[in-house]
Amino acid sequence: MPTLLVIFGLRVVIYLNDHRPAHVHVIGSGHEAVFNLHCPAGPPELRENYGFSRTQLTRVSNELEARLLNFCDEWKRIHDYF
Repeated sequence: MPTLLVIFGLRVVIYLNDHRPAHVHVIGSGHEAVFNLHCPAGPPELRENYGFSRTQLTRVSNELEARLLNFCDEWKRIHDYF
């Protein structure tokens, strides 16, 4: 699973053998969240949360949205579809 970005000490990853829809996993501090990207227009949407606070999720979501096109491009490169 390639790490696309590290933000706030958290890894943003895409699993190589993952499924639709396009999404990223945010992993760190013993927690994980999954955000659907809604490529290419966004915005990223929280799908699953295992332990992050609402404040952390808001900060992460803002960072994901700022880099949405990069994540969408990477998803398409890895999986060949959105």
